[in-house]
Amino acid sequence: MKIVVIPVTPYQQNCSLVICETTKKAAVVDPGGEVERIISAIKNHQVTVDKIILTHGHLDHVGGTEPLMQRLNVPVIGPEKEDTFWLETLEQQSQMFSFPKTSSFLPTQWLQEGDVIEVGDIKLDVLHVPGHTPGHVALFDANSKQIIVGDILFNGSIGRTDFPRGDHGQLISGIKQKILTLPEETVVFPGHGPTTTIGREKFSNPYLR
Repeated sequence: MKIVVIPVTPYQQNCSLVICETTKKAAVVDPGGEVERIISAIKNHQVTVDKIILTHGHLDHVGGTEPLMQRLNVPVIGPEKEDTFWLETLEQQSQMFSFPKTSSFLPTQWLQEGDVIEVGDIKLDVLHVPGHTPGHVALFDANSKQIIVGDILFNGSIGRTDFPRGDHGQLISGIKQKILTLPEETVVFPGHGPTTTIGREKFSNPYLR
C-alpha cells in the first residue's frame, strides 16, 4: 500500500491518497477541502479512485467530500454512525470556522468495528476508536504495516477531547487497546503533522505514559 499525503485547508489536514500499486485502484481518505489539489494528485499518480473514506465528521476532514464525490462519481464510506451529528451540522461548522459553505451530507455506508474495506488488493481493517469524536475510525493495513488514524493519535500527541461528545478517558483507552497493540514498526499517518511509528509513540508520547 502506498500512501500519498496531501495537506489541505488552512488547518493543513492530511488528506491521504491510498494506492494499490498492483491494480492502480485508489481511495481518498479525509478530503477536507482544496478539491482541485486532490484531483491533481490523482491524475499525477495515474490511479482510478473508486471510493472516498472518512475517519470522522469534523469539517477539516470532510469539507471537500461532496464536490469530490460528484467529480469522481464514487461512494462515500464512513465514519461510524455516532458521528452523524457532526455531518449534519457541517453548514454551521463552516460558518463558525470561516470555511467555504459546506452542505450537510450522509455517507453511502457507515463503518463499524471489524469491517474490511478493499482498495484494489489492499484490505483495510476498520478500528472504531472514539474519544476525539464518538464515531472516529482508523484504517489499518496489516500487510504493509501502515495505519491512517485521523485525529486519534499524532506524533508526540493525541487528539483533542474538548469537542461535543469528546471523551479523554475513552480516547486513551482506545489508543492503548487498539492502536498501541499493533506491531511497533507500523507507520502511523495522522490527520495533521508528520508520520510516526507505533513504537515511537508507545515509548515517548507523554500522553500515553
